[in-house]
Amino acid sequence: MTGPRPPLSRKYRALAILLLSGNALLTWLLRHGRAPKAFALLETTGRRTGSPRYTCVGNGLTGETFWLVAAHGRQADWVRNIAADPAVRVLVHRAWRRGAAALLPNDDPVARSHTLPHQWDAAIGRMIATTPLTIRIDLETDP
Repeated sequence: MTGPRPPLSRKYRALAILLLSGNALLTWLLRHGRAPKAFALLETTGRRTGSPRYTCVGNGLTGETFWLVAAHGRQADWVRNIAADPAVRVLVHRAWRRGAAALLPNDDPVARSHTLPHQWDAAIGRMIATTPLTIRIDLETDP
């Protein structure tokens, strides 16, 4: 039998507020061209609302491919949005790029994370990962 969910601890609430505030700040910095080059902004389409959804991610740009390792795999809403609609945009190096995302469940996400351009970010991702999943975004070439 399931009862009511226990209340969230102060620590959890404080951490959630801090992370949401940090994400909002990083999103603003990315949109205004002031964020470190180690980060990018991923735009997906909400699977229920059809509205654009934005997520700060590590900059995994390698040539015309953008690589991501989702630390929590299909538990992440942005990953479920990609599964529903693979058309995405990525704001990287101050420019929006369109692309088609693919979930790669047969790829080794730990090995993939070692190939990403910003290793400190990849190392943090490996430390917090629960069910990592590799995502490849094939970017459209510039006209």
